[in-house]
Amino acid sequence: MTLEELRAQIDDLDRQLVELLSERARAALMIGHLKVKTSLPVYEPAREKVIYQNVRAANKGPLPDIELTHIYERIIDVMRALQRNELASERAALKGHGTGAPEGELPGSAPETGKEK
Repeated sequence: MTLEELRAQIDDLDRQLVELLSERARAALMIGHLKVKTSLPVYEPAREKVIYQNVRAANKGPLPDIELTHIYERIIDVMRALQRNELASERAALKGHGTGAPEGELPGSAPETGKEK
């Protein structure tokens, strides 16, 4: 293949990745809405470990597992921030409806702990 053909292939793959990341973000937002309704924290380290295990199990190269994990760490960081930003207004709306919870928290929710990467 020529340089131009390979670059065109990369451009096409990038468009596909953007669509898949957008689809993943929509799913993450839906999960975030469910977490608000069930008072679950946005940060769930055990779930993230499962995601990394799944990614490594699916990896057939040429990216080393550690590099693929680094990419997914960043993807998860972005998705978590998206959930927090999108759901802040939903939490505020719930607070406004007499939940009695401190601002930014839901009744019965525990503060998030753990290392966020």
